[in-house]
Amino acid sequence: MTDLAARRSGSQTARRPHAARRAALACMATLAAALGIGRFAFTPLLPLMLHGGGLDLQHGGWLASLNYAGYFVGAVGCAALRFAPARIVRAGLAATALLTLVMGLTHAFWIWAIVRFLGGAVSAATFVFASQWGLRRLAQLGAHEWGGVIFTGPGVGIALTGLAVSAAGALGGIDARVGWLGFGLVCVLIAVCVWPVFGDETREAGEAATSAAASGSPASTASGASAQAATSSGSGNTSNRADAFWLVLLYGVPGFGYIITATFLPVIARHALPGSMWPDLFWPMFGVALIVGALSAARLPLHWDNRLMLAVSYVLQALGIALGIVWPNAAGFAFGSVLIGLPFTAITLFAMREARLLRGEHAAALMGYATGAYGIGQIAGPLVAAPLAASSGSFTSSLALAAAALVLGALGLVWRALRSRA
Repeated sequence: MTDLAARRSGSQTARRPHAARRAALACMATLAAALGIGRFAFTPLLPLMLHGGGLDLQHGGWLASLNYAGYFVGAVGCAALRFAPARIVRAGLAATALLTLVMGLTHAFWIWAIVRFLGGAVSAATFVFASQWGLRRLAQLGAHEWGGVIFTGPGVGIALTGLAVSAAGALGGIDARVGWLGFGLVCVLIAVCVWPVFGDETREAGEAATSAAASGSPASTASGASAQAATSSGSGNTSNRADAFWLVLLYGVPGFGYIITATFLPVIARHALPGSMWPDLFWPMFGVALIVGALSAARLPLHWDNRLMLAVSYVLQALGIALGIVWPNAAGFAFGSVLIGLPFTAITLFAMREARLLRGEHAAALMGYATGAYGIGQIAGPLVAAPLAASSGSFTSSLALAAAALVLGALGLVWRALRSRA
């Protein structure tokens, strides 16, 4: 029996790196589809939709805000969902592909409005549960270092969609309809590739438990103990509840802070640099910076205060926005895109870690509420920016307001971290 257990343990240990890599890459691809395409393909395609005459800037702002309203509803609804996370992820992938294809099959604004709202709800639920599923799976396998790979997914999607639209423009241009249909087919391909990974969760959990028991991994035991401690402390500790409240509230700030740039960056850049080739490249730069930031953030020490790292991330995004205001040329927009992109999903990674510290294995509900607060900021951003831009002829005042909000959010996080330590 001892030899058999040893052989099983050795086999499971050998499979562990492969399983961790497979899970992380599947979650990365899922977030690339659900967020990078399902949500953010709208950004590079918006100039084409405006140029085609089927949309004006104000209606484009409405579509953006409806998507973020759906994101809010989907995020808050995560707390009420009782289905297995893997099933929610699979349903989210299928819905993302379908909704993206529908965007290319019609020019009716009311259908676009419904689709963008539903797309936002789907992307929020898929994001929360794919992240939760992936982080839990990596914890079971003792492979936390792969966590950063998961959060590169939105950057991969953003970079690829941005480069695809830019390349198509250089080759003679495409209309938005072709772009939506093409991206919808990419979502179908991603869903087919990752579908088997989100399989029988009971089987996967059993394998992980057997592996941990056979190896006697102290890391797995410590992880479970810390999760239980976080859950028990979260149920009765006043300070813990206060930390959870401020996490939700302050996590909403970057939703408003980044979204004006993320929605209108190609439009802003084309207005500032008419006739230049650069405007089509700033959005892919944002995506590539996001990938680098997610991988770098995952390598930071786990004992560092997540709130202070969030504060630094907010300040970086504020600086990136400010560069576009004071230096409205190719260099300013390029450096600004990088500074806004670097901490984009790093912010989510730090917030997820803080939520797991506060709620352990029950962090999905807390992250759902935090993502809902983020969604409120996203709803407000385009609704504020589009009318201001239409009345003033410039996005300067909207961008300045966004940068100021980020700085205030960073100060709030520092205050909370110092107060908790005291």
